[in-house]
Amino acid sequence: MCTRMPKQPATSTRIRAAGRGPRILVLGLGNLLMGDDGAGVHAVRRLRASGLRGVLAVDVGAAVLDALHLIERADRVLAFDALRAGGAPGTLYALGVEGVRDEGVRYSAHELSLLGALRLARRRPDEIVILAVEPARIDFGDHLSDPVERALPGLLTAAQRVIAHWRRDPAWRGVAEAVGCIIAGGQEAGMEMLVETE
Repeated sequence: MCTRMPKQPATSTRIRAAGRGPRILVLGLGNLLMGDDGAGVHAVRRLRASGLRGVLAVDVGAAVLDALHLIERADRVLAFDALRAGGAPGTLYALGVEGVRDEGVRYSAHELSLLGALRLARRRPDEIVILAVEPARIDFGDHLSDPVERALPGLLTAAQRVIAHWRRDPAWRGVAEAVGCIIAGGQEAGMEMLVETE
């Protein structure tokens, strides 16, 4: 079972009203019923609960195609997700969409990856940043592992920094500078492993 985003005509009004600056969309990706794969959904829900204004934060789950109309209207997209990249569980990653390998269908024939949905978009956002966490376990269950749970505050801090940069300078591009982290050596092109400097 997937978490489906309700289609509401008012949604596009909210994203347009969000800004004098860029229209910012934050997506929570993953499957809540598969343990740490739901980290992105948990992160977007916590970001929304924090009261951050001027962004549209959407719990997409594994139904990325349902958010295509929102992605097409956004100037900047920040996506939370789980990412297996070989680091220790709870390791945070920041990457542009070009640094992601497309795995196409995720859990069933009607679910596309973020990259698959972008191929169908009539208009792509100016920038897409993915903030991800290395999962400890992806298995049946609706709870996060301890390492991923402990990593979520850092993921939210990184998101707030990216959003703050986009608001200050809509032409700004670059992930590592925004999150205030040291690059520790990602294992795939376009990926930055984040080590908090605080």
